[in-house]
Amino acid sequence: MNSFRTGLLLAALTALFLTIGFLIGGQTGIFVALAFSLATNAFAYWNGDKLVLSMHGARQVSAAEAPEFYNMVKDLAGNAGLPMPRVYIMENAQPNAFATGRNPENAAVAATTGLLNMLTHAEIAGVMAHELAHVKNRDTLIMTLTATLAGAISMLANFAFFFGGNRRENGIGPIATIAMMILAPLAAMLVQMAISRTREYGADRMGAEICRDPKSLAHALAKISGAAHRIVNNQAEANPATAHLFIINPLSGARMDNLFSTHPDTQNRINALMAMEPGVPLSAAPSGPWNRARTKRGPWG
Repeated sequence: MNSFRTGLLLAALTALFLTIGFLIGGQTGIFVALAFSLATNAFAYWNGDKLVLSMHGARQVSAAEAPEFYNMVKDLAGNAGLPMPRVYIMENAQPNAFATGRNPENAAVAATTGLLNMLTHAEIAGVMAHELAHVKNRDTLIMTLTATLAGAISMLANFAFFFGGNRRENGIGPIATIAMMILAPLAAMLVQMAISRTREYGADRMGAEICRDPKSLAHALAKISGAAHRIVNNQAEANPATAHLFIINPLSGARMDNLFSTHPDTQNRINALMAMEPGVPLSAAPSGPWNRARTKRGPWG
């Protein structure tokens, strides 16, 4: 099913590229857009994760650099039956996290310093378990493709704004350009909405099972959501097409770019988690850093 959705996404965004190409340059624009879309699709599949991580200034850390955080992810990945993902930290005061990668063998998880500093051990474990659930469900491929391709569509919209349509060839010129500028990000948003809503609920449920503590994940969502409204994430504001990757919408909502977020209502997610019965009580779970009954944080690197 995920392969079908990925193929459908690629086809929809390729068709959108061709439409934009026609509006910008008529028949010639279609061929240019086709070549551009094929190159973008290939790049997004093989290198989209690296691009997204770079956009948010994420740096990879090892067990020596961030032992508690790294080993927490390692233990949670073992619980989930996953290969060890690459682990990244983003220097960002807003508490948040995301996962990326085309498959579990090439996955990466990233957390902000704000998340590592503000949340307890159990809450951090809940967040990272949620991200590993995306990896296990193979959501990360379509999430990363969407982020990369939606960003490319926005770039084409900006290109159209500055250079305008080919009035002589297609007869619609500036009006079509303005319409395309509006419809392109909306079309990208609709594609995201089609794949996003149930995905977050599913990752919450599986993440709670991986960390064996749904209430800690619920508490983490509440803390992150509250802080995200107060603390601006400049990297996310500069790259709004990546907003759906994060566990909580990182955008301030001050601009129309907030359309790129398709997260379900946080309180509904919290209610669903609080209604879950833990599969294994936290005190009885296998040994791991999320089991420690303390709130001390760090060292996180």
